[in-house]
Amino acid sequence: MKTPLPKVDSIERKWYVVDAAGQVLGRLASQIAARLRGKHKPEFTPHLDTGDFIIVVNAEKVTLTGNKKDKKIYYRHTGYMGGLKQQTAGEMLNKRPEDVIRLAVKRMLPKNRLGRKQLKKLKIYAGPDHPHKAQTPEPIKLVH
Repeated sequence: MKTPLPKVDSIERKWYVVDAAGQVLGRLASQIAARLRGKHKPEFTPHLDTGDFIIVVNAEKVTLTGNKKDKKIYYRHTGYMGGLKQQTAGEMLNKRPEDVIRLAVKRMLPKNRLGRKQLKKLKIYAGPDHPHKAQTPEPIKLVH
């Protein structure tokens, strides 16, 4: 007997809201990445995008354990000679808290076009409001 594969057009995607206030960054990101991939569904298939849409609110209130606010460094390159820029996690949380969560989740997804497609289903907002009320997202409580 063959294992049934889900059809691409028959995959149902739900919308979920996650409150990041008081959550630890790594644990939150790993659970979001699993939901974006669809690993919580019985019809999970590694080469198909079976995941759901995730809306993260209160990204500015995410916590880091230990001394990571001062010692964790994010690097980026401008593309020019000597253009390596660095920023600590504390600075990044103050300036762009959405990017801290997005980078953590992105690095847990596959490094191919399927992973890029799954990352587009992640919507992150620094405050408690989001513009996706029409999709009627369900609030979920991720274990921390």
